[in-house]
Amino acid sequence: MLLYEQLATQLRTQITQGALRAGERLPSIRQLARSHDVSIATAVQACLQLEREGLAQARPRSGYFVRAAAPLPPEARPSRRRTPGNVSNPMLQDVLDMLARSDLLPLHSATPSPALLPQAALTASLSRCLRHAPTAALDYAPPQGHLALRRQIAQRYAQVGVTVSPDEIVITAGAMEAISIALRTLTQPGDVVLVEAPTYHGILQAVAALKLKVLEVPNLPDRGIDVARLEQLLQQNKVRAAVLVPNFNNPLGSLTDDAAKQALLKSCARHKTVVIEDDIYGELAWSGQRPSPLRRWDKHGSVITCGSFSKILAPGLRVGWMVGGDWTEALLRTKYFSTVGSASLPQLALADYLQRHDLQRHLRQLCRALADNAQRMHQAIAHNWPKSTRACTPQGGLSLWLQLPGVNTQRLFELALREGIGTSPGMLFSSRGDYGDCLRLSCGLPWNDKLDHALRQLGQLASHC
Repeated sequence: MLLYEQLATQLRTQITQGALRAGERLPSIRQLARSHDVSIATAVQACLQLEREGLAQARPRSGYFVRAAAPLPPEARPSRRRTPGNVSNPMLQDVLDMLARSDLLPLHSATPSPALLPQAALTASLSRCLRHAPTAALDYAPPQGHLALRRQIAQRYAQVGVTVSPDEIVITAGAMEAISIALRTLTQPGDVVLVEAPTYHGILQAVAALKLKVLEVPNLPDRGIDVARLEQLLQQNKVRAAVLVPNFNNPLGSLTDDAAKQALLKSCARHKTVVIEDDIYGELAWSGQRPSPLRRWDKHGSVITCGSFSKILAPGLRVGWMVGGDWTEALLRTKYFSTVGSASLPQLALADYLQRHDLQRHLRQLCRALADNAQRMHQAIAHNWPKSTRACTPQGGLSLWLQLPGVNTQRLFELALREGIGTSPGMLFSSRGDYGDCLRLSCGLPWNDKLDHALRQLGQLASHC
């Protein structure tokens, strides 16, 4: 047996016996070479062998990590809604009640734990703004938002090859206000809006509140938005706007590739459908390679991109934005007539933080933590949940989408609430309450004994639903 095979065998044994658990980092190449008295090349070959076997995975600038057992992916199910219709899912009314509870382990909330966010640095920025610019911090903000923050956002887009002017950015109270403003600007009651199936329940609630009709395009776990089906739907229906999440869709975590994004834009431009792009998870690529927003290929002014700092820095500051392009003036009017402007202090504090700190470094740490959490959760689900459980293996975002054939996840949701565990049943992510055997969990909580115990509890409850 060659030296690298001997080393690979030792590491494989540690993994199979549980000494090295899913999501844990393997010793560095230099540590392996030094502790086993082999060359760097031999240590590399051993890790590559484990990667070929599916036992380890490499992460850029981070090393090798133990890979969780890969679950079967959920079955791709086309939406049953083939014609435009109203949002008719009474369960959407229950979301607010669950969000108001502070006594739950929040596996239902697709936000990162405060422990994973730079709380001390943000607190310092808030304090600085109050000390050095109290008048600006406590006064009305310009309706479009503070220029310092809009410049920082434009610079973030420039780093991924997308040219954005600060003058076409409008600051909002989170991405949901941005999506709602875009819908109010573009549509009238009764208009048809294209959404993904499944999609985030907040999008469905916004559509319902504006009395719009929905048309659903499938989002597939392994490849994202079904662009061929999207083209068919646009040929058959007059669709005013499409609210799409191509980068790490919530709840699937799926990623639509660049070729499909470009084909999607061509279809929408051809049929005069404006795309409202929810890119709130785009910065959360677990590989560290941020996927491009649709805006990169927009040649017809048919994309309004919405983003937010809620998932990467501070959910409670409620700062999002729209990149409006040709629609900027109309979007700004809609916002002004409803909220005048967004709060000044959070904007100024975020601009201060972005000027003083390396956001990219924080994102690398956050994405590594999310990837680790997801792997450990997959491992716990594989060991403790019904053997038929299927799970997506996303490349980014904050969601794990599970399919439990034969299990009523609404019942599982109710039983979990009694145990102090929040979950999101699949019915929430459909305009008509489909996906009754699916469940979304958040991977935004740091791994600890409490989370491990909760996943074991959920597995036991699922076995009796």
